[in-house]
Amino acid sequence: MPLQRLAKRAEFLRSPRAADAAAGIKNLQQLIQLRWMAVIGQVFTIELAHHSLRLTIPLHQMLMVVGCLAVFNVISLLRLRTGVQVRNVELFLALLVDVAVLTTQLYLSGGTSNPFVFLYLLQIALGAILLRGAYIWSMVGINTACFALLANYHLPLALPQDLHQGLSSLYVIGLLVCFVLNAILVVVFITRINLNLRERDARLAAARRRRVEEEHIVRMGLLASGAAHELGTPLSTLAVILGDWQHDQELMGDELLREDIEEMRTQVQRCKSIVSGILLSAGEARGEESAQTTVRTFVDALAEEWRTTRSIPAFSYRNDFGDDTPMVSDTTLKQMAFNVLDNARDASPQWVELLITRDDKAEVPALCITVNDAGPGFAPGMLDHLGEPYQSTKQRPGSGLGLYLVVNVARTLGGSVTARNRTGDGEGSGAQVSIRLPLAAVAMPRGHRLA
Repeated sequence: MPLQRLAKRAEFLRSPRAADAAAGIKNLQQLIQLRWMAVIGQVFTIELAHHSLRLTIPLHQMLMVVGCLAVFNVISLLRLRTGVQVRNVELFLALLVDVAVLTTQLYLSGGTSNPFVFLYLLQIALGAILLRGAYIWSMVGINTACFALLANYHLPLALPQDLHQGLSSLYVIGLLVCFVLNAILVVVFITRINLNLRERDARLAAARRRRVEEEHIVRMGLLASGAAHELGTPLSTLAVILGDWQHDQELMGDELLREDIEEMRTQVQRCKSIVSGILLSAGEARGEESAQTTVRTFVDALAEEWRTTRSIPAFSYRNDFGDDTPMVSDTTLKQMAFNVLDNARDASPQWVELLITRDDKAEVPALCITVNDAGPGFAPGMLDHLGEPYQSTKQRPGSGLGLYLVVNVARTLGGSVTARNRTGDGEGSGAQVSIRLPLAAVAMPRGHRLA
């Protein structure tokens, strides 16, 4: 079913692998930006040394190396756009390419006598932030080996070592520029990379928290399913007994007793319907209840069923969904809406409003279910902890699970739930709860038919 496939995709997006993948892609993006700056900086430095300072350098070879770095960066940019997870070894190899380019340029321009040799420290710093385990020390060893090799093997650079002249010395000026570059790049890019890693850690923490919440939901589902099974037999027995009573002429002759028996049958039937709904939510016999319909038909039937089964003086319903969309009806969606509507009726027994809209302006089109009431609204503390279990103003055991379940089911489908107080919306009181579900989670794919 589409709901199940979307739930699996949403589960992956909340997983630790997804958090690592997102951080890896962002870190590769930072390296690409840094490499473009290196390309521009090398071209500027080479031209300055050759034309302004009149230094003898292999101009064509050095520009060719810069061209190769630019080509590699274009390839990295194309790879980034694929969205495939960036692994640790890939970042390691990318940094090795940068080290190889820096080593080649230094070989062509004086080796360790070139003041820009200290850019190796930037490569080590980036490796320490981006890499893990043995890769970090491999970067240290490789950069150290490159530095040592350049001390013995390099093309000469006619740059006077006149350190005693201070800032009048070209070598000292080169050292100063190298220091400033290292400092700026370390501050800017390592700060960005650290931010990416903190975002990854936050996503991992959120994934662990949601896993605990989902385990809690599973335990409650098992408990509810077991209770529903246990209640099924006595309810069926009561239904049989009441049916027998209805065929008893003596009992039916008493008008008051006949009305009581009919009311009892109605309530027993409602209890059986609730038990069936619990079993359906637990995943039992769901295939029998799934049916092809449309969004407008589904929500219209949902509103009508809630209106006829609940006693409320004023129920306002408006369907502004727009162009209809095929969908697979699912008991879970109906129970989500019923849960929010029941909470609204508890808070506002005289008036509840249900609005159905469609949001096409967002990146992902969504079905929006909004419930308004005229009650006292949410306490500030409850809004701060929306979606956490046992957050309720109802003074009875076990309350506060309804909205918690709604929030977690919406997250599973890739949607969200928001709540706010309606102060200032005319009446000056009341609460609003909005369920937002991607249409991909409820819509029937084109050309698809239920078996």
